Amino acid sequence: MKKLLITFGTAAALLFGSTSGVFAASNTYTVKSGDTLSRIAKTYHISVNDLKQWNNLKSDIIHPKQALTISKPAASTTAKTSNVVKEITVNASAYTMNCTRCSGITATGINLKKNPNIKVISVDPKVIPLGTKVYVEGYGYAIAADTGGAMKGYKIDVFIPSQKEALNWGRKTVKVQILK
Repeated sequence: MKKLLITFGTAAALLFGSTSGVFAASNTYTVKSGDTLSRIAKTYHISVNDLKQWNNLKSDIIHPKQALTISKPAASTTAKTSNVVKEITVNASAYTMNCTRCSGITATGINLKKNPNIKVISVDPKVIPLGTKVYVEGYGYAIAADTGGAMKGYKIDVFIPSQKEALNWGRKTVKVQILK
């Protein structure tokens, strides 16, 4: 019975407490006991890699009362210029893996269903070769790992796991930096 109560208590804390962390500012989160980078990333719809990069974390270890940046720092709105090979402007829309005909496997073999937090873009390989690392304005660092019938010329699709968030992305013109 005690184990069952602890399980329910933990579940309730995760369900009701995961978004109620102490905020030092609008873009920070104070780690609570039991938090993981994965859970924090999921709650704020960001990747674990972004969390680690924004907070200069070398491992997945975090500690209670540790303040984490949970949104892209204002100073890093673009990639480091020394890493940028080329910058192009594209028409960007979003896609998910949850459509009727979607397998969830990219053209390069990445399983998006098993890796929903990975940042992937779908491209015309004649414009951005598959495997290219990029920085997409408003999306972040990603890899060109997928193609699609509508991806012709200067168009990309950004992968967003949530259907609602993909629809919210809409269609927009963004800058894409091709990285070394």
